[in-house]
Amino acid sequence: MCPRACDPASAPVGDSGTVRFSAAVLAAVLLAGCGSGAGGGQTSDPAAHAPAAVTATPDPTPASATDVATPDATAAPDERTELPGGGRTLFPGRRLVALYGHPGAPSLGVLGEQPVAEAVARAGRVARSYDRLSTVPVVPAFELIATVAQRSAGADGDYSGESTVAELRPWVRAAARHGMYVVLDVQPGRADVLDQVKRYRSLLLEPHVGLAVDPEWKLARGQKPLGQIGSIGAAEINRTTAWLAGLTRSNDLPQKLFVVHQFRLSMLRNTDRLRTDRPEVALLVHMDGLGSPSQKDATWDAVKHARPDGVPLGWKNFYDEDTRLFTPGQVMAKRPRPVMISYQ
Repeated sequence: MCPRACDPASAPVGDSGTVRFSAAVLAAVLLAGCGSGAGGGQTSDPAAHAPAAVTATPDPTPASATDVATPDATAAPDERTELPGGGRTLFPGRRLVALYGHPGAPSLGVLGEQPVAEAVARAGRVARSYDRLSTVPVVPAFELIATVAQRSAGADGDYSGESTVAELRPWVRAAARHGMYVVLDVQPGRADVLDQVKRYRSLLLEPHVGLAVDPEWKLARGQKPLGQIGSIGAAEINRTTAWLAGLTRSNDLPQKLFVVHQFRLSMLRNTDRLRTDRPEVALLVHMDGLGSPSQKDATWDAVKHARPDGVPLGWKNFYDEDTRLFTPGQVMAKRPRPVMISYQ
């Protein structure tokens, strides 16, 4: 499969259609220039580069699957640290509405279109548009791209530029002050996901910070970004959630969110082997398809039926790439209702 730019309107999702790289299509701009970063990694200037997109043939929707509602895992509040919105378990006690992107980089998503203070206000406005539609508290959130897929290998050869903790901390602190949740998103390239996640241990010790992974930017040996749509296996996710569960348990933290973005079924391998029984971690599969409403609906159905039983779902809206932006009412009409809605 050779990468090429495409118009989302011409990229139907179905058994015989095509689908674009999603969030990371804008989000991971595949940056060109890199310098030396901490730990042998590289840092980058995402604002200096333009986004790219590719097409690829999707996997067919499984013929048989059931739509299982999110289980009730609400914990009673106690004297320990709670999550934004109250309690120590994530769902179904709240709904997250997030701005997605990289600080200071408008081309990577809406989050980077304004400084942190204005982003806090904007996230609050978007979240409030869901208030009257939700039976649980709506919590505004940031989904910060912490490691960005890059066109060049960099000093460590992993095709992923790692933000420093210092670059992300002002956003994490601002979110804490305003009762927001934060998701740190990794686009690992050839790096091991857990190795990248451990860079942000100090931020993950905050009770309002969780994780996400973009499997389309996970590369096998010999692969390069935009040469193919990447994938991640259950074993790598399980190693990461095991570490995250241990960190949460040993530091008496509230439950942590772990988001897996998906718009093509092959992006997530060995789904049946995913560990969903760690009480310290809430696993969520996030539908990242873009294009027309019918394309997004088809991707939603495919992702919904392929996920492990009981795992909640997220939904992404693209301001520029969707041919018609779903309204909050249309998003909330989905079944099961998404417990995380993000805007790129």
